[in-house]
This record gives sequence, structure tokens and C-alpha cells, in this order.
Amino acid sequence: MFTRTESFRTFLRLYPVVSILVGIHILFWLLFQLPIPSVQIILRLLDGYNAGIANGEYWRLVTPIFLHISFGHLFFNTVSLILFAPALEKMLKKRNFIFIYLGSGLIADIATYLLEPQQYSHLGASGAIFGLFGVYLFMVYFRKGIIDQANSQVIISILVIGLVMTFFNSNINIVAHIFGFLGGFALAPFFIKKRGQFVHQTYYTSSPSTSRFSIKQVKGKHVIWIIFGLLILIGIFFRFS
Repeated sequence: MFTRTESFRTFLRLYPVVSILVGIHILFWLLFQLPIPSVQIILRLLDGYNAGIANGEYWRLVTPIFLHISFGHLFFNTVSLILFAPALEKMLKKRNFIFIYLGSGLIADIATYLLEPQQYSHLGASGAIFGLFGVYLFMVYFRKGIIDQANSQVIISILVIGLVMTFFNSNINIVAHIFGFLGGFALAPFFIKKRGQFVHQTYYTSSPSTSRFSIKQVKGKHVIWIIFGLLILIGIFFRFS
């Protein structure tokens, strides 16, 4: 599911939306490297500058999703897209995938505007990408049978690592990561209503599906997630206190 074995041409043909997003990431990063003042001025009008948004420059809530400055940030987000986004593009179809991706990024940027100071500025697709993990996590817990257990464990492991690293790396937009994830999780039920709508054999198994909850279903992994969630909330509290 998350192993890419396609050739370059096959990848472009099977996952056109992901391919376009990757191309946009690389194109804008290359433009940022050009020592041309006019280009730099234009690009600076596209970052997520909160004071600019407050002055009516609302496009800054969307444009940061496509921009990166450092190569490391570009590399991490682009590789994440290539590995984890194709399966969702196939599952959700192009239009729904675009809506969830941009919707998660928009939610992340709105939260950044509301919770960070006016002089705060940010770039990057991390909020939108964390939104994809939010969709995956929704499927793991509420649409059992779409994703097998092995891939479910991969998703949870990557998500935990990503959230932990969010708090330990400097220059990370913590708000965007957290709210991008929550945005994807919240949007998922509107597009993933039942297991039967996905028939691709790579993603579909015959495991029974149930979304009812009872206290007997609470296991050790749920307790760990509760504790981890509390740690995230504590981290956010101390960040803004």
C-alpha cells in the first residue's frame, strides 16, 4: 500500500493529482532559490504572514500549502506525499482527495492565524499532509476492513513519530500539524461512509466492520493514545502560556 514500485511514467498516469502537487512543490522551491528581487517579492506575498491575513490578504491562508524554503522541508513533505498520498487519491478519487488535502491545509492555516501572533509567518504543506494521516487514522478505527492490520500499524507508527517530532524540532508550526491532522480526521466521515465503496484489492479485505463503541473495547493501545493526546494538549498549553 505504501511501497512505491511504479515507474515514473506509471506514477504520473496513476496519480495525477499527487504528481501535480509534487511538481508545484519543486517548482516553487526552485523559484525561491533564484536571486531575482522581483521573484522574491512576489513569493513573499504568498507566505502565511498573519499580519497580512489580518489586513485582508486572505490568499495567504491557502498559498503556504504549496511553498517551502529549505530543501529539508521540501524533501520531507514531498517524500511523504509520494509514499502516503497515492493510496488516498485512488480511494477517494481526484476531486475528493483534492478537497480533503486543501481542506486540511486550510484548517491548519486558519488555526495558525487564530492561535499564533500577528507577526508569525509560515510555509509548508505539513498541515495538509498531516490531514491525510487524519483520514487514515479515521479509517483504521472507524472503517475497519479498508486497511489491513499491517498497514494500520504503519500508519499509527508514522503518525506517532511525526507528532512527537513536531514538539522536538525547532521552527515547526505545531499548530498546523495538530489542526491539519484534526481537520483531516473531521473531514473523513463525509467522504468515507462505508467500506463497500472501495473495491481496489490492495486496500480491501473481508474483515468485518463495526464502528460501535463500548467500554469493553478499550485496550492498552487506546490508553496509550489517550495519554499521548493529553501530552499533546499539555505541550500546546505550555507553548501558549
